[in-house]
Amino acid sequence: MLTVFIRGIILYVLVVFAVRLMGKRQIGDLSPAELVITILISNIATLAMEDVSVPLLTGTVPILTLVCLDVISSYICLNSRKIRHAVSGRPKIIISNGVIDQRGLRALRYTVDDLMSSLRTQGIFDISQVQYAVVETTGAISALLKPEYLPLTPKSAASPEPAADPPQAVISDGDMIRSAETTLDLREADILKELKRKHLGVGDVFLCTAGADGKLYIIEKEDKK
Repeated sequence: MLTVFIRGIILYVLVVFAVRLMGKRQIGDLSPAELVITILISNIATLAMEDVSVPLLTGTVPILTLVCLDVISSYICLNSRKIRHAVSGRPKIIISNGVIDQRGLRALRYTVDDLMSSLRTQGIFDISQVQYAVVETTGAISALLKPEYLPLTPKSAASPEPAADPPQAVISDGDMIRSAETTLDLREADILKELKRKHLGVGDVFLCTAGADGKLYIIEKEDKK
């Protein structure tokens, strides 16, 4: 019994260390790859904890291997948007300008009940109040209400804004986003022209978002080469 107790403590400390090493994202919503690794780690730790005939090293090495694999894959995904999308997927717009993308829902295998249930968890019970909604890579739905249903602020009271979708990223970490999902009526040439006016190239931009009016918000990289 004492052996099981000690093994349990050791594996508990090891799993906590592993989760912390993989990053704070593990504490919140998990991407598919993170979920798989988390499940594998829990199964390996459980086996090594319950079966004293299994050497502790046999349980420790696979856990550390999975952690190293996660750190390496995270680094690769950080430097490659294509690989990041292949591993974790990409957000999918399902409501734009108040209109539901029914094909998009079918592609995600989301039913109307799933959509309504997710909106209710955010306190939204009337789908006609939703201006924009997107399914994140974690499977959660983020929704934006139409201006007339948003909480009143001094700014909105002074100058009410027309209904419009929120800004979308057009450049992410030096890469131009040419996604067919974007609903912006904005050409790549217009973006490049604005960057040139600011003496910037695409590789100099950390993040660039564009609103429905075509206005760009640009954040430059801190370590421009």
